[in-house]
Amino acid sequence: MSTPKDLRYSEEHEWVKTEGNTVRIGITHFAQSELGDIVFVELPEVGDTVTADEPFGSVESVKTVSELYAPVSGKVVEVNEDLNDSPEFVNESPYEKAWMIVVEPSDASEVDNLMTAEQYEEMINED
Repeated sequence: MSTPKDLRYSEEHEWVKTEGNTVRIGITHFAQSELGDIVFVELPEVGDTVTADEPFGSVESVKTVSELYAPVSGKVVEVNEDLNDSPEFVNESPYEKAWMIVVEPSDASEVDNLMTAEQYEEMINED
């Protein structure tokens, strides 16, 4: 299972990639493997505000519907529209094609409070 070292991770299995003044957010390889085949992704719209640890959307798999939790607070500046037509990207490419939203954080230090790849791997190995 891959856990890219350059990303930060939330306890809810979202990943965060810092890109200048914004962060790109998606769900981890571990999360998509637990969910099974993703058939639908519901995301916020550009301009919406997300709040750390609060739901910002959901993913529906053949097994269940799971909420997506924002790892940081801020304004949504980009949404991955490709997931409307190709939700399977979440299973095929969770770190590349299946990023979900780009957020302009209201407090950049929130990213520093997220887990490193090593800490995240420890957490999922304990479960």
